[in-house]
Amino acid sequence: MKNRSLSVSLTAMLLALSAPCFAQDGAAPKADAKKKGWMDDPQMMATMMAMASPGENHKILEATTGSWTYKGKWWMHPDDPPLEYSGTTTTKSLMDGRYFASEHSGKMSMPGQDGKMMEMEFKGLATEGYDNAKKKFIASWIDNMGTGIMMMEGTYDPAAKTVTYLGEEEPVPGTKFKVRQTVTYIDKDHHKMEFYEVHGGEEVKVMAIEYARST
Repeated sequence: MKNRSLSVSLTAMLLALSAPCFAQDGAAPKADAKKKGWMDDPQMMATMMAMASPGENHKILEATTGSWTYKGKWWMHPDDPPLEYSGTTTTKSLMDGRYFASEHSGKMSMPGQDGKMMEMEFKGLATEGYDNAKKKFIASWIDNMGTGIMMMEGTYDPAAKTVTYLGEEEPVPGTKFKVRQTVTYIDKDHHKMEFYEVHGGEEVKVMAIEYARST
């Protein structure tokens, strides 16, 4: 009888201690307990809208929209005479002037699998933009001479009217090297591009292209 009374007392005590917990779990959350996210911050949303809007730097890139003919030179070796080629480029504005895509096509002499030079059809696609958050010009490049995507970031020199991009490429495994590309806006109907690679700590020019507006 004594043991039964002790058991009942212990059970009653445990129920009494656990009652507040049950009451707390079952209580409805207070209205002011809702956490606010960053999207509820008006200042943050205003900053996001500003970051998403095209600005003056996008207008620099907009100058290249239209159709172009180009003449280019490229060097297999720095001491060799350059090989010449030509083609056409069409640049379009995307997403209300936020980005610009350029399709390039032409023919150029390239070494074949046997090492002999042969004329090959060339196609490439470039995208450019200005990242308001990073405060950097951004560019990507793909072509039918490889399967990689080259990414670059750059800055603009208003005195030289030139965007200088820096990046890295790896055409085959184990041959990763730094690259530098400059785009100079001569006038509304002409611009030029120069491309450099760093080999053995030395920067060498491997390509130069001059563009003239056709439309």
